[in-house]
Amino acid sequence: MIVTTTPSVEGRRITEYKGVVFGEVIAGVNFVKDFVAGLSNFFGGRSGTYEEELINARQQALDEMEQRAAQLGADAVVGVDIDYEVLGADNGMLMVTASGTAVRLD
Repeated sequence: MIVTTTPSVEGRRITEYKGVVFGEVIAGVNFVKDFVAGLSNFFGGRSGTYEEELINARQQALDEMEQRAAQLGADAVVGVDIDYEVLGADNGMLMVTASGTAVRLD
């Protein structure tokens, strides 16, 4: 499956629009990760624990979006956008949403 942020696929013609598809992931951040990230913030540097959580959540959202496009019979998803939000009373949840248009190509 071709997944692209562009509105088209170079060298291919869109023959059918199947609809907008989404992939959503909500991931909790636990106490241990918060503690390790806090140490990283205190001593300086990047927080590998949060980066890994973000990478995993983003990939899961993209995978889910692709699966939904495949269920519609799509060959590709164009115009992909990825959004990030923090949720919860203490901002302890990370929501990643991937969206795009499922299409058939020639």
